[in-house]
Amino acid sequence: MNSVNLDQARFFMVEQQIRPWDVLDPKILDLLMDMPRHLFVEEGMEGLAYSDIEIPIGQAQKMMFPRVEGRILQALDIDSEDSVLEIGTGSGYLTALIANLAAKVTSVELYPEIQSVAQTRLTSFKNIDFQSGDASSDWPDNTAYDVIILTGSVAEIPQAYKEKLVLGGRLFVTAGHSPAMTAQVLTRISNQEWEVETLFETDLTALVNAGEKASFTL
Repeated sequence: MNSVNLDQARFFMVEQQIRPWDVLDPKILDLLMDMPRHLFVEEGMEGLAYSDIEIPIGQAQKMMFPRVEGRILQALDIDSEDSVLEIGTGSGYLTALIANLAAKVTSVELYPEIQSVAQTRLTSFKNIDFQSGDASSDWPDNTAYDVIILTGSVAEIPQAYKEKLVLGGRLFVTAGHSPAMTAQVLTRISNQEWEVETLFETDLTALVNAGEKASFTL
């Protein structure tokens, strides 16, 4: 596809997929319109970048639906002073969107080969700190964040991530078991209280090591 067709496809993605999903914040819509999603897919898959599908990125991982990414960003209301922890760098597309909104992004990825590809796509950003490791239940860096995003689902919401929020901080998480999971934002309103906003029902690929509790037989 040539650049004109890709620009048109991006326009249709925003107008026909994202806006009808109640993503109406002009700041988010403009960001999605300006960010070339086709630069975050494998070579030869550019024509699928703006489709209403989850695009494979290797290691059985996928990009989220564009409409889901839009809803997440709108719900979290990230501002230019926020520090963000992203669990799952993936393609780097959501990382780039977050980095445009936030002061600093710490992005953790389990698979070094996935993150190294993402890093090559994000060289223009100076506010992203890339970390590698298993963050399925915690990322013990002794840091509190304004916003935390788990880009894969979990069977149960990890308490450690709730505790890593500053007061007023927001955690996006998709919890439950396939095929009925709930995407929600938890806002920390005191040391021991979190307000829960349910966003939508979905079925999201689990964070590796976080999908199901292990069962033991004697």
